Amino acid sequence: MPKLDISKLAVEMNALPSQVAHVLGELGALTDNGFVDADEETLDVAREAVADMVATKTVALAPGATPRDIATALNVGHVEVQKALMKAGTLAALTTGLAPNLAEKVVSDLGYTVKWAEPPKPKKQEEDVTVRRKRAIGTQPRPPIVTILGHVDHGKTSLLDYIRKTSVAEREAGGITQHIGAYQAMCQGRKITFLDTPGHEAFTAMRARGAQVTDIAVLVVAADDGVMPQTIEALNHAKSAEVPIIIAVNKIDKPEANPSKIKQQLTEFGLVAEEFGGDTIVAEVSAKTGQGVDSLLEVILLQAELMDLKADPGGDVEGVVIEASLDKGRGPVATILVENGTLKQGDIVLVGQFYGKIKAMFDFAGQKLRDAGPATPVEILGLNGVPNAGDRMQVYLDEKAAREESERLQAEARRKELGEHGAKVSLETLRQRLEEGETKELLIIVKGDVQGSVEAVKGLIEKVENPEVTVRVLHSGVGTVTESDILLASAASAIVVAFNTKVESSAAQEAERRRVEIRQYRVIYELIEDIEKAVKGMLEPKFEEQYMGTVEIRAVFKLTKQGQVAGCYVSDGKVLRNALCRVKREGEIVYQGRIDSLKHFKEDVKEVAAGYECGIQFERWTDFKEGDTIEVYEMVRVG
Repeated sequence: MPKLDISKLAVEMNALPSQVAHVLGELGALTDNGFVDADEETLDVAREAVADMVATKTVALAPGATPRDIATALNVGHVEVQKALMKAGTLAALTTGLAPNLAEKVVSDLGYTVKWAEPPKPKKQEEDVTVRRKRAIGTQPRPPIVTILGHVDHGKTSLLDYIRKTSVAEREAGGITQHIGAYQAMCQGRKITFLDTPGHEAFTAMRARGAQVTDIAVLVVAADDGVMPQTIEALNHAKSAEVPIIIAVNKIDKPEANPSKIKQQLTEFGLVAEEFGGDTIVAEVSAKTGQGVDSLLEVILLQAELMDLKADPGGDVEGVVIEASLDKGRGPVATILVENGTLKQGDIVLVGQFYGKIKAMFDFAGQKLRDAGPATPVEILGLNGVPNAGDRMQVYLDEKAAREESERLQAEARRKELGEHGAKVSLETLRQRLEEGETKELLIIVKGDVQGSVEAVKGLIEKVENPEVTVRVLHSGVGTVTESDILLASAASAIVVAFNTKVESSAAQEAERRRVEIRQYRVIYELIEDIEKAVKGMLEPKFEEQYMGTVEIRAVFKLTKQGQVAGCYVSDGKVLRNALCRVKREGEIVYQGRIDSLKHFKEDVKEVAAGYECGIQFERWTDFKEGDTIEVYEMVRVG
């Protein structure tokens, strides 16, 4: 008899093609190219089985089915499946494998039940088909990895700044390092790799992570201040990592410096200086004048020699993420510390739950690299997402294998994040819920400028305790607040916290439509204070920034009567006279104040909408330039 097409049989049986294909497959009546090869007797058996599936509205799926597989099996559009996924409280790419319970829920929402097909037997695969293994050439000496630890304001970054001759300390707000960096310095013709960890108590988790990837810890103590709580905390991290500790007594150039007092204090914590008969190396330095810095580097190299630090440049490539962020122009950027092997441009890597082919590598000074050996910190481009600091890196031979593992890990992470959720909630409505005697879970989505900040905010939020309210970070990530963040918050009844990052205009519109609360902060302790007040039911009404529009300065005019005027184009939203605004130049804020004058052609106007040109003058400020961007907003009272 002639070979039949499944779609024609599906029409005849009034069934889904996937139902017909599943039954015929079990009967062995399918050819390799998908046609039906069966006699009438087999087809009669198939008709009965398909009729049962139609009657019970059952559809067959294989384990690990993707949204695309479900759409094909149910003969519906991808959009319908995505809607069902959002209803189930998650978002997933069309090619992401879904957990069985999630797939069953999605199929159920679309009116069917799942019959799981037998999973295909895995093909045997050699280990080195997936993960690249190089031929080992034997271990060789490598640079020591040194972590700078200590109390805030004791001069950690200034010391490292002197060593690498840059101005990091001057660029950072308040002199507090907010992001871990990795750098290399030369001494006596040999390299030393430094990790610069934050000293602020809010970044304890980052400091702990720094201590865990280091060979030697340098504990900086100010000679004019002494041992402080964070000094002890940093010391405990170093001890728990079981690494040698070298003491750098800084600021000895100050008249009130008392290095002997510091050494005496340190004996109380088991660190006895060599001059007191102990085995702790103490170097007296001045990050300001450079006094004693060379001696410090020499004792670091001496300690490294005693440790006999080695790695195999030709062995398996291993690495760890030191810092990661989302760069507007370059995409996801990760700083990797290579621990073993040699990482090369073009390598396919899996970093945490993200993968990619390394498009470019840079050293700490921004110079391009083709390869990087053990103990070398490198910045890599090419990942499809921002990994977490502390994530491990693995090199793959097969890009498809790396992508599949990445999708599996991301799906698993989403399942963990979602859990169970309650009804929609905001910080203001939480008080009412508490007064009604309900025990609630406050879910929060955290977005920040860099991974270090996100981890710090997340760590502090999770420490907020209350017997009636559980505070949990549902999702955290690096970058601006996007529509997908709002969709997740809406599905999970969560609030969105943006720390040192902006909200995309489309996300702001979606949040307003879905009644999702977004809170923006620049100071970490204001954020924590608000959440603590909320869970105690004591949140005060406050003013909140609300986005209005974005304006581009396209020309600068000097008029005789009016003075200097910015010729502008409203690219999004609207601009109002007397509205609050901030002017950005290459991403940096150069002015924050009000719009003093607004003109459309020669007429004064109150408002100009998107798509129109206008002339703007600012309140007591004329240093604007062509190419500047104006963000217009208003402060709205909340509650």
